[in-house]
Amino acid sequence: MELQARSLWLLTEPLHAVCYFEERCRQLGKDLGLKGFWMGYFAARTAPLGAVEPAAATAVLGGFAPGMVARALPEAWSIVSPAHVLDERGSRAAHALRSIDPELEHAAAELLPPLQAIVDYAPATARPLFAANRALCDHADSVERLWQLATTVREFRGDVHQAVLADEGLDGCEALVLAAASGRVPKDTMREDRGWSEEEWVAATDRLRSRGLVDACGDATHLGRLERERIEEATDRLADRLLHALPERETEALLHGLEPVVRRILAADVLPFPNPIGLPHLDEPVSRVPGS
Repeated sequence: MELQARSLWLLTEPLHAVCYFEERCRQLGKDLGLKGFWMGYFAARTAPLGAVEPAAATAVLGGFAPGMVARALPEAWSIVSPAHVLDERGSRAAHALRSIDPELEHAAAELLPPLQAIVDYAPATARPLFAANRALCDHADSVERLWQLATTVREFRGDVHQAVLADEGLDGCEALVLAAASGRVPKDTMREDRGWSEEEWVAATDRLRSRGLVDACGDATHLGRLERERIEEATDRLADRLLHALPERETEALLHGLEPVVRRILAADVLPFPNPIGLPHLDEPVSRVPGS
């Protein structure tokens, strides 16, 4: 089942991620009067939680420098309400998905019931972004509901991933340095993408080096790569709880049904590779993707 949990991420993350990379979705913040992409990002990502303050948002999201979050929140809430942001992000994501895949309406009819079962059955305790997004999965529009369900599934994995990182004794900057050092995310852009200063990045690298996780060049050591594998395996183990709602045959059918949808999204070249999400390209069937 843990292998299927990884596959579920690979086959829902691209559905969700159009909201970061499709052009109209990227314009959400600007169109709502917010200051640039990142203020729009933090408003949209945290809006399910309500008008959240920066300290709480930083803790929940993980990986972002506190100062970067504080430049967006709570100021965004003086410009636009969380409810308005949510309406816009869902409708724009659905429009993007329909533009990419005109057949998605038909696929949604089969995908919605098992995804809804997964989301309904999963425990919400200590999973704040999952719990907040689950409350939004009642859209009448089938494609918008599909996007919201995929988003809710990915936020469950994100919540448990943050718990794993904390358990491994990694703070937000250290986790990113290790991910970049091991080639999971782009090494040359990740620091600025997440708002860390050069000094903070160097200090985090030094801390990881003292633990034997990165070498003098800033690359992951053998121990560091093992640590990254352990983090992903632990994340898979906790995310596996999502699939307890479905019998094995229904799980396989869901993954099989998601794969052609995701391949059409990837074929549209909306998502960049490599990317800061750490999402790999599906160059072969999901069942044979390394690490899945």
